[in-house]
Amino acid sequence: MSTQDYMNTSVQEPPLDYSFRNIQVIQDLMSEEPRRGQRPLKHSKSGKSLTQSLWLNNNVLNELKGFNQVISQLLQHPENLAWIDLSFNDLTSIDPVLTTLFNLSVLYLHGNSIQRLGEVNKLAILPRLRSLTLHGNPMEEEKGYRQYVLCTLPRITTFDFSGVTKADRTAAEVWKRMNIKPKKVRIKQDAL
Repeated sequence: MSTQDYMNTSVQEPPLDYSFRNIQVIQDLMSEEPRRGQRPLKHSKSGKSLTQSLWLNNNVLNELKGFNQVISQLLQHPENLAWIDLSFNDLTSIDPVLTTLFNLSVLYLHGNSIQRLGEVNKLAILPRLRSLTLHGNPMEEEKGYRQYVLCTLPRITTFDFSGVTKADRTAAEVWKRMNIKPKKVRIKQDAL
C-alpha cells in the first residue's frame, strides 16, 4: 500500500483502542490487546496497525515516557497519528512528546490533573490541531481559561466539545488585550 493510499484510507479506520485497560505506563501497550470494535483493524504486512487514531482514555497514565518508541512498534505510520484520546488519566502536564506529532488534529486531555494553564503553550507548535478538550482539569478554574486557550491556539475550531464561534474569538482577543501587561517605559535619567 502506497503512502498516498494509506493517507486516504486510514483516517476512516477504527482507532487502536486501549481504553479502560488500567494501563499505568505506555510500555504496557505492548502486552495489552486493543479493544475490538465493530469493524476489524487493518494491519500492514509487518503486523502494524494502519490507523491514525489511538485511544488511551480511562486508564491511569501519569506520564508518556517511551511514547514514540511504543507507537513506532504499534503503528505502520506513527508520524501520521491524527487523533489521540488521553482523557480520564492522571496526567499532570502536557508531555512534550505530543508536540512532535505534527499531523495531530484531535487531542482529548479532559479529566486529567493538569494544573497550569501555561501548559497549553506547548501545543501552539502543532499546525493541524483543530479539536482540543481540557475541561475537568484543575487549570479550568483559572480566570480566563477559555479565552487563554483560544488566544494561544488560534487554529482551534472545536474546544471542549463545542464549536468555537466568532464571538468566542472576539472575547478571546479582548481578554488578551486586557491581560497583556504593557512594557514599562524607561525614562532616561539625563532627560530629567
